[in-house]
Amino acid sequence: MIYQNLSQFSEDSATLEFHQKIIDALPIPIFYRNTNAVYVLCNKAYEQFVGRDKSQIIGFSVYDIHPSEMADIFVKRDAEMFASPGFQVYETKFRSSDGVLRDVVFNKAVIFDNEGEINGVVGSIFDITERKKAEVKLERAKESMVISSHMLHKITAGVVIINKDFKVIDSNESFSKLMGEEIENLYETIPGLMGADLNSLVPDIIFKMISNIMASGEKAVERDVKFQNRLLHVSVVTIYKNRVVGAVIRDMSAPMLVRDEIIKRARFINKQNIDTVQKIAFLLGENASQTEELLNSIIESYQYGDDE
Repeated sequence: MIYQNLSQFSEDSATLEFHQKIIDALPIPIFYRNTNAVYVLCNKAYEQFVGRDKSQIIGFSVYDIHPSEMADIFVKRDAEMFASPGFQVYETKFRSSDGVLRDVVFNKAVIFDNEGEINGVVGSIFDITERKKAEVKLERAKESMVISSHMLHKITAGVVIINKDFKVIDSNESFSKLMGEEIENLYETIPGLMGADLNSLVPDIIFKMISNIMASGEKAVERDVKFQNRLLHVSVVTIYKNRVVGAVIRDMSAPMLVRDEIIKRARFINKQNIDTVQKIAFLLGENASQTEELLNSIIESYQYGDDE
């Protein structure tokens, strides 16, 4: 361009300087390069993103600044735009100034001169690395939730998971059966009892155990509770401190108990009851009624309180 006078040159220079200030104020990396893949313009955010000063960018080609495999992609994409002018949006990898290979989205458009000829391409870069990581984590979390839910509903013990508002996140059918016919019927209407109020489902003693763990953030607590003529062993654990709590409830009055549970109970008996422990070893594998009768004697000797 030939300037007719110094004032026109001064005005154009001031305009360019003002435009540069505008794009420098933007937090998104912005660049402009010509049809030869040489950088003509960029902002401060772009300088920071590639880890180079503007003097090391302007006048240099993509091959001077980026690894060859990355530069090849840029040249190929630019050529596609020059062949079919318009807008271009695509996702790719970009190695930033910290050496980390980042997930980015390029938004580009062709620039024309006053005669309508293609001058080059202007583009911006959006770093979506953290979003991609979050998406992967979310997908994994969803998969884990599905697997956990399937496992939960296969467990014979009653299981219920509660949020900080004491609403049910999920529960299994065994839990509903342990809590009585009314809750079992509700379970058929509301799968997993999701969203139900905990205090309407469990006796006060179990609600207190869960609320105490929720408030204290304690890892776990367990005890035996009498409910509807049955002895329930309740284990409450913190899943996410002060946010999510789970409870596992087993019916200790059932006719058949697993061998490990009988042995565990026997260990609580003091030395004066050693004869009872010996009888357990003899009765393991015998009929259920003898095992149940012996278990009841262990429970009585351990002096469980009546929590009804």
